[in-house]
Amino acid sequence: MEATYTMVYAPVHFESQGGGDVIRKRKRNIRKVSKVHIHRKRTVRKTVQRLHNHPEPLVSIIIPAMNERETLPEVLREAGRVHPRSETIVVANGSTDGTPEVARRLGAKLIVSGTPLGHDVGRRIGASVAKGSVLLFIDADMVIPAKQLRPYVDAVCSGVDVALNGYSGPVGKRIPHPVVVAKFVLNAWMLRPDLQGTSMTAIPHALSRRALEVIGLESLEIPPLAQAKAMAWGLHVQAVHTVPVGRLNPIRRKNGDEDALTSLVAGDHLEALHWLIQHRGSRGGFEDLGRLRDKVR
Repeated sequence: MEATYTMVYAPVHFESQGGGDVIRKRKRNIRKVSKVHIHRKRTVRKTVQRLHNHPEPLVSIIIPAMNERETLPEVLREAGRVHPRSETIVVANGSTDGTPEVARRLGAKLIVSGTPLGHDVGRRIGASVAKGSVLLFIDADMVIPAKQLRPYVDAVCSGVDVALNGYSGPVGKRIPHPVVVAKFVLNAWMLRPDLQGTSMTAIPHALSRRALEVIGLESLEIPPLAQAKAMAWGLHVQAVHTVPVGRLNPIRRKNGDEDALTSLVAGDHLEALHWLIQHRGSRGGFEDLGRLRDKVR
């Protein structure tokens, strides 16, 4: 069956799913380039068994994928080991290397778009068809062992609404990265300095079904906004386990002096701050104390 986008976006094909959905894509895709992996040595690839998707899943594992044929089998292998009552949803978008065929062959529930969507929009689409009470988000270009993914599921099962990766990014640099600064600022503004630089921009992270209903599907397209809403509306947000994804992330080519992904993520944080100002007043909920500004106007 087909889900229809607005005129500039290609149709998205849902496999093994019932019902329809109209998705609004808001972000322009960041072009992916060849990845640099930490371990260069070739190893014998382990046999990956076909996934079993539970008919009544407790956990939905959502994986956006664009041209990830090489890593996807191992990613799916680890996903299948996270929880016995799980479903694995692959959102294959803009792929030309056979990624959808790999996901289909290995038994994942598959959503296909011929147009690149970006990770955040892919997560939103995957979440829209997920059945589980716990939604775990990972990426197809990082093989994270199941034992490192289970803490996020366990935390949500124990009452956490938003279970974050405790990784704050490269914080020891003399000149901090703008994205790291943006994450610290947002958490401090929300009176959660304990979260430091943890963010829904980083995977793995997991949401409760309640969190998804409170913040709304569309907010997943802007992770800092989703996180701000979760904290503003009193959800239980916690950094529960640390996976150092900075060492696993592919290096992206820079356009001159500006990293396009940095610009995108910084802009997402500005959208979150704008939402806070709209909903909490011009000072974002902070007091003006004894200033009587109206007396001099």
